[in-house]
Amino acid sequence: MEEEKKAESTNKNVKKVNLLDHNSIKHMLDESVSDIVTSRGYKEDVRLSNTKLILGTVIIAVALVAQFYNKKFPENRDFLIGCIALYVVLNGVMQLIMYTKEKNAILFTYPLEGSFTSTGLVVSSKLPRFSDEYTLTIDSADPKSISAGKSVQFTKSVTQWFTKEGVLVEGLFWKDVEALVKDYAKEEPKKKK
Repeated sequence: MEEEKKAESTNKNVKKVNLLDHNSIKHMLDESVSDIVTSRGYKEDVRLSNTKLILGTVIIAVALVAQFYNKKFPENRDFLIGCIALYVVLNGVMQLIMYTKEKNAILFTYPLEGSFTSTGLVVSSKLPRFSDEYTLTIDSADPKSISAGKSVQFTKSVTQWFTKEGVLVEGLFWKDVEALVKDYAKEEPKKKK
């Protein structure tokens, strides 16, 4: 009975993925990277996500107002044109934020508490379609800052971290990601004398 409970609890913690589904592999690895980086003391910075959520809510509100405005079409023509124009402009702003700020980022962090650096991390990843090469990059959240560290990255095959059944071997992946985080921390600039 105890052995069954032990096996059942072990199976619950197993991260399994369909190896033929490129997006689920990337999603699994990205979630694990976020867990690893936050477990090292970095707190997630959700300001950009919150900004996008607020902007998305405003976009939806504009669409709802245009849809349910209490006048019929010929009378509300100018109002509808204004709502459509505002909808297009706000969606353009959303796309601009995603293209310039977010890029391939999966995690933004605040600086470590007690650290002399004033910038957090931007963790980004790539897994090109029809490729098994996963690239993980750690940059400074503010690369122009004097306390910004140099960008570090690794590119490895995802086959190193998954079994044939699609189970993520977290120990191996954890070791690789932690080594990259430590490498970034080593690259942080030293105080000038």
